[in-house]
Amino acid sequence: MTALKFALVLVALVTFVAGQLWFKRAMEASQQFDFGGAFARRFIPGLVSMTVSFFLTLGLLQHLDLSYLYPFQGLSVIMICVLGALLLKERLTLQLIIGSFLISLGVVLVSLS
Repeated sequence: MTALKFALVLVALVTFVAGQLWFKRAMEASQQFDFGGAFARRFIPGLVSMTVSFFLTLGLLQHLDLSYLYPFQGLSVIMICVLGALLLKERLTLQLIIGSFLISLGVVLVSLS
């Protein structure tokens, strides 16, 4: 894999995670029935971020095997867990930490093949 393709995989991954975080914030705003300002200010960046991730992933599928690209999506679970704890003040459990470690191990094993 070239450095450019690897960088694009990371950008697709980061934009996917960012989109999830924006969507979570938007849904929190919607609980106060504020579907105008607060919801839109969080939902629209999430939608843009997820759209960028989607089209980058489609482009990468033209050049990489799905069996190689897809395991990197597993890293999104780890990033979302960590950023959810840091930014959203969500609780990390031992089960989440162990699961994230196993996913990381799987991604490393697949990337070595």
